[in-house]
Amino acid sequence: MIFKVYYQPTKRINPRRENTETLYLEAKSEVEARLLVEENTEYNVEFIEGLDDKTLEYEKQSENFKLTEF
Repeated sequence: MIFKVYYQPTKRINPRRENTETLYLEAKSEVEARLLVEENTEYNVEFIEGLDDKTLEYEKQSENFKLTEF
């Protein structure tokens, strides 16, 4: 399944909505997605959203869509 991960680029600064960024990754579960991000980055994960087929097709139309691999 593809997950959309909302995160702050660093854990040192208090989270602000204006600084929220996203990445997309493939994982078997939300827990696995969180572990992948936490083990491979210094990001402060805010929220992880599983994308269904229709939502994934919509996200792929965005110029920011890129599947992240660790």
